[in-house]
Amino acid sequence: MIHQTLEAVGWNADVEKIVEQVKRLDIGLPAEDEFSVLCAWLGKCELLHKLEQHQMPRASKKAYQVPDILAFFSTQSLRKPVLIEVKSKRANTLSFSPDYLARLENYANMVDMPLLIAWKFYSMWVLFEAKHLKKMKRNFNISFGDALKENLLGVLAGDLAYKIGRGAGIHFRLEKEEILSVDHNEDGRFEQWQMRLSEVAFSGREGESITNLSDDVRSLFATWDLEMQEDHADDHIWVRHTAGNDGIQFAHTALVRLLDWSLPDGAKRSWRREARKENLNTITDFRRAVTKAIDEKVVQFVLDLQPHTMPDFVKPRIVEKEIHLRVASGFVLD
Repeated sequence: MIHQTLEAVGWNADVEKIVEQVKRLDIGLPAEDEFSVLCAWLGKCELLHKLEQHQMPRASKKAYQVPDILAFFSTQSLRKPVLIEVKSKRANTLSFSPDYLARLENYANMVDMPLLIAWKFYSMWVLFEAKHLKKMKRNFNISFGDALKENLLGVLAGDLAYKIGRGAGIHFRLEKEEILSVDHNEDGRFEQWQMRLSEVAFSGREGESITNLSDDVRSLFATWDLEMQEDHADDHIWVRHTAGNDGIQFAHTALVRLLDWSLPDGAKRSWRREARKENLNTITDFRRAVTKAIDEKVVQFVLDLQPHTMPDFVKPRIVEKEIHLRVASGFVLD
């Protein structure tokens, strides 16, 4: 990073400027680093690395643009990598100028590799072939909805979607030990108690009590927006965090939540640092965890979503069904 900084700011730059630039570089190009970590964790990526974009001769920049990432996935049909240009944009439309897209395509054609676009839209990622960008008045555009229809993140990288069943959750019993204060106002009586956590319990997707949950399945509750409810008694309180009827989660967005869960209060995640770790401090085999969670009565269904247009560089066995769906027995998908 220091060498990259000196290349950027100059070898004679003052120390404060160098330190500031190193800090910025340590934050990294967050979108590229995040996408790289997600792909590596999803389990189907054999190789992924950033491409050096310092081109020679300088005149080549008029004809060629080196994409951000080169990657190879075990789900590909040929031993040929793919090129990935990474973008992060919250607008509903992603846009490429004709010149910029042409330079990317020129490079991809020269090395004879597929050109893909990875787009982070708020917290969600999609990965699609560049050919799905459509020429509008001036630029080549794609809406997030159209990009989602052609999303390759599942069939290439191993992403999936799942739902925790309604009623599944975690429950805490707190014993009232000593009342500390009592206040009154027009809204009622407010009590502050010293309490002790005496029991942790789990419920399944039908609200039934369940035991012997595996650690990975328990961790799935940290990926979900659970609804909180309190049941009060004279000597204790049950604080219940359970899944509602709505919602669906993707594996790649679940990873972000799992990593955030383990961060100390106020700490910020560095995707660059995560990318350099040998193993992430989280669920190692997410597909196995959510599939096991069906058997342990926590997850309602698991979906493998496929794009409308399947590329010829994806293994045929991946495309036997438009959607592979595993559901808990008795569940009907509307």
